[in-house]
Amino acid sequence: MPSGLAKDSQRVKKLVYAALFAALTAVSAWVAIPLPYVPITLQTFFVILSGGTLGAYFGGLSMAVYLLLGFMGLPVFARGQSGLGTLAGPTGGYLVGFVLCAVVTGLIVKTRKKPGLLWYMMAMAAGTLVIYACGLAQLCLILHMPAKTAFVAGMLAFIPGDLIKIAVAAFVATKLNFDSEATF
Repeated sequence: MPSGLAKDSQRVKKLVYAALFAALTAVSAWVAIPLPYVPITLQTFFVILSGGTLGAYFGGLSMAVYLLLGFMGLPVFARGQSGLGTLAGPTGGYLVGFVLCAVVTGLIVKTRKKPGLLWYMMAMAAGTLVIYACGLAQLCLILHMPAKTAFVAGMLAFIPGDLIKIAVAAFVATKLNFDSEATF
C-alpha cells in the first residue's frame, strides 16, 4: 500500500475510534446515580480510556465531538440534558474538563514508549484531577459555593468510584495494547 494511502487509512481509523469514544461517553451518561449537585456517571471511564488509548489529539477530539453533540441539543449529557445552559451551568466545568482530561492523559501516556499498568493509572489519575479542577471551579463560580463545600459536593463522593474506573480503564488500555504509530 502506498505510504500516502496508508496514512489516510490510519487517519480514518483514528477518526472512527474518536467517534466511537464520543458515542460511548454519550451512552454512559445515562448510567447515573443522582446526587444534589453533580450526578455520578460512567462517563469518566470512557474519557480517561479515550485519552489513554487514542492519545492527546484524537482523545481530545472525541470529547470535543461529544461536547458539540450536547451543545447542538442532543441529550448526551447526564440526565438527558443538553445545550448551552448545561455547559454554562454548575456541571459544565466537568464537561469541559473531559476534553482537557483526554488531552492530559494522552500526553502523559505518550511520554513512555511502552506504558505499563501503573503508568496508565498515573496518567488517568492526572486526567481525572483535571476534570475535578474544572468542575469545582465552575461549581464555585456559578453557585457561589465556598471551595470547601464544592470539594465535598463535587469531588469527595466521586473519589472511590473514580479510583475503580482508573484501575479498570488502565487494565483495559494495557490489554488493548495499541501501538501508537501503527494503530493510533
